[in-house]
Amino acid sequence: MSTYKLILGNKTYSSWSLRGWLIVKLAGIAFDEEIIFLRKPDTREKILRHSPAGKVPALIEDGRVIWDSLAIGEYLAESFPDRGLWPGDPAARARARAVTAEMHSGFPALRQALPMDLNNHYPGHILAAEVRADVTRIEEIWETCRRDFGSGGAFLFGEPGIADAFFAPVVTRFATYDVALGQTAADYCRTVTDWPLMRQWREEAAEETGVIVFS
Repeated sequence: MSTYKLILGNKTYSSWSLRGWLIVKLAGIAFDEEIIFLRKPDTREKILRHSPAGKVPALIEDGRVIWDSLAIGEYLAESFPDRGLWPGDPAARARARAVTAEMHSGFPALRQALPMDLNNHYPGHILAAEVRADVTRIEEIWETCRRDFGSGGAFLFGEPGIADAFFAPVVTRFATYDVALGQTAADYCRTVTDWPLMRQWREEAAEETGVIVFS
């Protein structure tokens, strides 16, 4: 039986760690965690002990290192094909991969202007035009995925999967920065916020700092 260890950044700020953690949780495997606090003088040095890219998350299976959230997702989807990490329907699976890849590589304005921060709330935050454009595109993705493939549940493709893991940090950003959303996006944000795995992540983030903002 394989043994797994997941290297993460601290849960208050690390959006990529959240993605990887959710995917590993969805795969249903037992794993140990090592948390490396970000924004410290020795952060990169500590991460490089585990990941050649110097970034988190990194999944270690019996000494084999898989780094990058998307690579972790694909690896575990291949390793555990019965866990539903990608949708079973080919059309839904293709869309899920496309929107996950778009989230993985896109939305630079949103990433820069609205960093993940579970310690704070900024009501009435004003969005620059390029950030609003990113928000509009994300709302479009959520709307069309829910419309076309979401009839089996409240997540993007019905049941939770890799695509939801990739958009989960965006949900936290929208809450932190008080982003106004349409009905479908707001409903999806409530679904992700109430997801027991997200509740667990937020509770553990609060333990890091002693701060609870969104309960």
